[in-house]
Amino acid sequence: MRKLFSILSLAACGLMACNQQRGEKTMDRSAYDVITEKSYVYREMKPAPGPLSDSIQQLKKEMTDYLDQHGFKRHMAGKDSLLFVRSNAQEVVIDLPTPQDVWEANTIIVFDPAKNPRFINLHKGTGQLEHYINSK
Repeated sequence: MRKLFSILSLAACGLMACNQQRGEKTMDRSAYDVITEKSYVYREMKPAPGPLSDSIQQLKKEMTDYLDQHGFKRHMAGKDSLLFVRSNAQEVVIDLPTPQDVWEANTIIVFDPAKNPRFINLHKGTGQLEHYINSK
């Protein structure tokens, strides 16, 4: 699973691009789900019944409950292309590939406008969220 997450992280980094707005040209945002506030993004997927799905759903619930408690708003991904707009006007584009398994279907991306978006590893617990929340 650790190897799978590493591969997913690398793939996500490869899909991630930053765009600093310059001059009068603006990007057509109609193809993107635009995220501008402190939130976490997830996909709404119907889990297949079974112990693995149940376990993943429990991990996801722990993470989302923690994020809710710290003032992050829920945002269900409406499109497969996300545009995160940071408070310094930097834009981060993430294209979500079609999920290949139940882990990918339950991806959570947390975003604070003062920081870059972060993919959450459901295996690592809330410590990674504490680090993200408390980092400057």
